[in-house]
Amino acid sequence: MLSQFLRKFMATSSTPAITHEELLQAHRSGACTVVDVREAHEYAGGHIPGAVNHPLSQFDPARVPRGERVVLICRSGARSAAAMKRMIAAGRQDAQHYPAGMAGWRARKGLVEK
Repeated sequence: MLSQFLRKFMATSSTPAITHEELLQAHRSGACTVVDVREAHEYAGGHIPGAVNHPLSQFDPARVPRGERVVLICRSGARSAAAMKRMIAAGRQDAQHYPAGMAGWRARKGLVEK
C-alpha cells in the first residue's frame, strides 16, 4: 500500500526530483549542468565541481543554460524545489531538482570545490 502511494505521489509531483545515484552518474559523465540556487556567499563556501550559481533571489529560468539536462540544487532542497516550480511555469521540461541539497551531497561524500 505504501509503495502504491509513493508511486502515485512521485508521478504527480510538481517538482521532478533526481536521486543521489542519478545525479552522481550524470555529473561524472558530464550529462548535466548543475545549477546551484543558493546565494553567492553560500556557493563560495563549497559547491559541486562545475556547478553554476544562479541564486533563487534573482532566479530567471531564461538564464539557465539550454541544450542539456539541468539539475537544481540548494542547501536542503527547499530553494531548488521553488526554482524547479519556476522552471515548470516557464515551460522548461529539461530540469530536475536534488531534494537532499548540498547537505545531503556532503553527507554522502560527494565532491565539493570552493
